[in-house]
Amino acid sequence: MRRCQAADLECYIPGQTAAAWLSEMDGIGNTMQKKAAELERMAEVLVTGEQLRLRLHEAKVIKDRRHHLRTYPNCFVAKEIIDWLIEHKEASDRDTAIKIMQKLLDQSILHHVCDEHKEFKDMKLFYRFRKDDGTFPLDSEAKVFMRGQRIYEKLMNTENTLLQTREEEGVTYERTLVALEFIDWLLQEGEMPTREEAEQLGRRLLEHGIIQHVSNKHHFVDGGLLYQFRMNFRRRRRLIELLNERCRSIPENHDSPFCLRKQGSEGGNTSFLSVSPTKEIKLVSAVRRSSMSSSCGSSGYYSSSPTLSSSPPVLCNPKSVLKRQVSPEELQAPGGPYIKKTFTIVGDAVGWGFVVRGTKPCHIQAVDPGGPAAAVGMKVQ
Repeated sequence: MRRCQAADLECYIPGQTAAAWLSEMDGIGNTMQKKAAELERMAEVLVTGEQLRLRLHEAKVIKDRRHHLRTYPNCFVAKEIIDWLIEHKEASDRDTAIKIMQKLLDQSILHHVCDEHKEFKDMKLFYRFRKDDGTFPLDSEAKVFMRGQRIYEKLMNTENTLLQTREEEGVTYERTLVALEFIDWLLQEGEMPTREEAEQLGRRLLEHGIIQHVSNKHHFVDGGLLYQFRMNFRRRRRLIELLNERCRSIPENHDSPFCLRKQGSEGGNTSFLSVSPTKEIKLVSAVRRSSMSSSCGSSGYYSSSPTLSSSPPVLCNPKSVLKRQVSPEELQAPGGPYIKKTFTIVGDAVGWGFVVRGTKPCHIQAVDPGGPAAAVGMKVQ
């Protein structure tokens, strides 16, 4: 056994150099990151599937159906769901819609009502979400995500001082948790019986990609380090994301307004989230003449998303997209650089897909690229 020192790390290593030991530790860290990324991808499928299930229930696509004198409760017709996905711009064509539903079938989110078909077919066949018939496989991994979702919702929906803007190593982070305060809260809420078990829960949440250290330097430990939720359970997922194995199409920004609004729902400990009703609005907007064909992607909400294994910390709120303040008189001036345009937006199950900021006048701060507002041509101005 020999003594070594490397990069402020002092240790005793039997028959091994410090460089080899550090290389081995890096390998273990990379393996943990890959596993966390795989678990997070699984969680995305669970959340996306649950959001679709709730939307289909609200749209009455899922209902009791009869065939050959037998009633099949809470099911949908494959051919009809493909029509629905295309109509709601969740898929561009029938082949894409089939691939999306096949992904959910492969992940045991849904199944054929008689389990006679392992492939999702564009036919008049009955399929059902496993959560609607009690056959959803609640393995240990799924239980961790459901536990994480419940804790997330409780923290987001209750008045508390746990989630705050704080500094660590000179960098400011939003919506942070102090590990020891989080453990205190878990004990108070009855989530865990002992401090040691609460710390273990925190470690499991981190290993499953639900929380992370603000700078990704530490595992979860009972102390003064800062952590953030890495996963936003409320963000509305686009179904096409199921076919993208490498990264999300939308960053996990907890301040993004494009997330599902929580309603009072029964069985909150087992459902991932709930949705709000469909509405329609008319919006009159002033549009710069030179920007009628410009892209709507200039908002800070929709920059290129990070890979699953390296989600960035939540820093500060996105800055205003306005380069300068514009007065109401300037907007209404005849022959000026702005023209009046009216949008009629039919909201879907989760809202209208845009954000208004400011007063006298207000402006469009962000537009959800896959939402109802973008579908009628609204853009960030």
